[in-house]
Amino acid sequence: MMRLGVAAALVDGVYRRGDVEIDDTGRVAAVGVPGRGRGLAVPGLVDLQVNGFAGVDFLTADVEGYVGAGAALARTGVLAYQPTLITSAPEQTIAALTIAGKAEAETTQGGAVGARILGVHLEGPFLSPERPGTHPTELLRAPDTTLARQLLTAGPVTQMTLAPELPGALDVITACVRAEVLISCGHSYATAAQAHAAFDHGARMVTHLFDAMRPFTHRDPGIVGAALTRGDILLGLIADPNHLAAETIQLAFRAAPGRVVLVTDALAASGCPDGHYRLGEVEFDVAEGVARRADGTLVGSTITLLDAVRHACDAGVPLESAVTAATHTPAALFPGQGVGLLRPGDPADVLVLDDSLTVRTVLHHGAPLDTEP
Repeated sequence: MMRLGVAAALVDGVYRRGDVEIDDTGRVAAVGVPGRGRGLAVPGLVDLQVNGFAGVDFLTADVEGYVGAGAALARTGVLAYQPTLITSAPEQTIAALTIAGKAEAETTQGGAVGARILGVHLEGPFLSPERPGTHPTELLRAPDTTLARQLLTAGPVTQMTLAPELPGALDVITACVRAEVLISCGHSYATAAQAHAAFDHGARMVTHLFDAMRPFTHRDPGIVGAALTRGDILLGLIADPNHLAAETIQLAFRAAPGRVVLVTDALAASGCPDGHYRLGEVEFDVAEGVARRADGTLVGSTITLLDAVRHACDAGVPLESAVTAATHTPAALFPGQGVGLLRPGDPADVLVLDDSLTVRTVLHHGAPLDTEP
C-alpha cells in the first residue's frame, strides 16, 4: 500500500478530507484516510478538444508523434483525451483518422505511458462559413450523410462538431447518434430554434460555447441561450482569458451547474516556445502565449487543462466545480472507461496538486510519472 500524503481529495466532485491510499495493483484502495498531509488529490484530467501538443499537430502526426504528445500531456495532468482534427480535405481527414486508430491501439495495448486516447473529435467539415473561426472556408462542406459515414468508418470517431442550421445537418445528426457518436454544435450561426431542433434530434453538447457562434442578445438568444437553458446539454468552454472574460466563464458555471466541460483547444504550439506553427494547412504565430493568424484570428489556445482549471477558479468558480468540469463531467461521456474518477477500486490515475494548484505528482495506474519534460 502507498499513501499520497494529501490533506484531501475530490471524489465525484465532492471535497473529502483525508489521505488517499493506493494498492499494489495500481488502484485506489481508500479515500478519506486519517492522517496529516498537504495538497489535494484529483482524478486525471480529461480533455475533449486537443488539436496537438508539444510540437505535434494531430492532423499530420504519425504514431510516434502521438506517443510523444501523449507523454507530454500526461506530464501536465491530462491522462485521457480526444485528439481533434480540424477541417481538411476528406482524403487528408481519412488518412489522419487511420493514423489515430493505430495510435489508439499503440497507447492502449502497446504499453506506452501517457495520456489515453478516448477517440477522435472531428471538428468539421460541416461548419458554417459565417462562423468558421480558423477553419479554411474553402474546405467547409454542406452536411452529407454519405461523407459522414465514410469518416466514421475511417477511424475511432467519438465526437463530431457541426453547424446545426445547415441544410442536411439534422440527417447527419441522426446518422451519428445511431452510430453512438457524440454530436456537438459549434462554428454555427444557428438561431435558438435551430439549436433546439438539433438538441431534440440527439445533439448533446456545444463546442467552445460563446466562441465562433451567433452571439447572445436579449431578443435573439441563439445557440448560446438555447444551450444554457437546456438541462440536457453539455457546454464546452475554453477558460482562457484570451477567449473569454472572467464574467463570461463565471456566467456559464452559474447558469449550467454540472454541465460545463473545460477544454483547451490546444495546438501543436502548446508546451512550446513562441514562434511560427501550423494547424493542418493553417499557419499562425504565437506571441506571449497567444496564437493568431496573420489577420488576427485566434487559433485555439496554448494553455493546459490545469491552466483552464486555475483560470476558472480565478474567475470565481469554486474549486470543486472547476475540477469536476475537467474530470467527472467529461468522463461521464465514456462510462465504464475508468477515466476521470477517484473512488475505491478505480485505476489510480491521479494528480497531486499543491495549494497553488500546481502539479506535484502524476500517477499513471499507481506509478509516479516523471513530470519534467
